Amino acid sequence: MVLKELIKLPISVSKEKSIDIYKQLAKTNLVIGKMDTHITRSFINDTFLNLLSFNESVQSTRIEGTQVTFHDFMENKNKKEMDWQNKEVSNYHEALMYGVDQIQNHHMPISTRLLRRIHSILMEDARGTSSASGEFRKIQNFIGPNNKIEDAVYIPIPPNEINSYMENLEFFINGENHYSFDIDKKDSEEYFPYDASPLLKMAIAHAQFESIHPFLDGNGRLGRILLVLVSVKESLVSSPIFFVSEELEKERIRYYNSLNSTRGQKPDWSTWLLFFLQASERMANNIIQKLLSAEQLATTGMDNCETDMQKNIWLATFTNPIATAKEISSFLNIHPATAKRGLDFLVTKNMLDRDDSKKRNQKYYNYDLIRAIQN
Repeated sequence: MVLKELIKLPISVSKEKSIDIYKQLAKTNLVIGKMDTHITRSFINDTFLNLLSFNESVQSTRIEGTQVTFHDFMENKNKKEMDWQNKEVSNYHEALMYGVDQIQNHHMPISTRLLRRIHSILMEDARGTSSASGEFRKIQNFIGPNNKIEDAVYIPIPPNEINSYMENLEFFINGENHYSFDIDKKDSEEYFPYDASPLLKMAIAHAQFESIHPFLDGNGRLGRILLVLVSVKESLVSSPIFFVSEELEKERIRYYNSLNSTRGQKPDWSTWLLFFLQASERMANNIIQKLLSAEQLATTGMDNCETDMQKNIWLATFTNPIATAKEISSFLNIHPATAKRGLDFLVTKNMLDRDDSKKRNQKYYNYDLIRAIQN
């Protein structure tokens, strides 16, 4: 049966189910704290965070159907012209970093104005681009397996209600009280207000945004960017490094099903909250393992280097795991010949692989690092 209705925030679950949610929340927060400590103390944290942001961009767009891998995008991200799939990943990364910068460095609230601007970046020259980029939809849309509304699994709110629902969501995200939060509360229910725990606020904001579905296209991608923005605003971690799309992509159907459970007259929020918290715990553990692998690789590689320049070039490949000598020379501000000598040395040590099918503009691949990030 198609779901049509959406209840405004705040949400509630039964007291009994809230116990499981709070238990999982404590477990997840503990692992995220460990992850944050590992990254803060790491000597490669800046380059690692940069690679994670690229991987997040890849994984989030894969949820929407692209086939681009982390390796694919690393190889194509500097091209002036790219196919639509790589373009979507590139737009996602630009939109993500723009949003993070606005909140972290300019102290902007997460407003409909900001989300519209991010949406316009997300949709620039991409699939689904239209005059409505950055603008809320003016027509009814629906979520389903095809383009027939009769087969829809969910029909979002009508266009004339979007502003009201987005205002309710905006106040919730920014931790401000709003008249729409004044509801009759049941003693048997546990409510999650606008000052809820950061992880719970992330989960609630994401699901509610997805259900409002305010744009004609790009709602899923923008909704996952919103997860990161809320984590930054709520200072969940020291840096904007908690990206969860990789874990959501692994269980895409469960992700969609649990989101759908939050809709209708009798929403089941506990299923979604538990799924998101468990996915976040797995992702935090995954990020720790990625970091440990990358650190071990960096340390072992530096031990194999004979000069400081070789070490610098080796570490430069942690920012550019697929690069030419020209790109490394530009990054380090050194002569291209110096960069090429250093890269060729790393090839002789089996630390990098070189594409010998070309005589000019040869690419060098740090496959071990790519594998560490993809795993």
